[in-house]
Amino acid sequence: MVKNSFISVISQKENRGSVEFQVFSFTTKIKRLTSHLELHKKDFSSQRGLRKILGKRQRLLAYLSKKNRGRYIELIDD
Repeated sequence: MVKNSFISVISQKENRGSVEFQVFSFTTKIKRLTSHLELHKKDFSSQRGLRKILGKRQRLLAYLSKKNRGRYIELIDD
């Protein structure tokens, strides 16, 4: 239930450039690519794309933890 409310809050935001929205967007892409790679194990270009997205999300979370610890903790909890 918490995730659904978080999705609706993020979807309603006008600021799609916010760190929270970007992390949410990368998380949905990661889930989609992971399910794709379970079926297609030898799709190496998708594996590379997944690793790049994981790195971007990790860098965004590190940035958010440095700049605003409260928003970071709230994002991780949701």
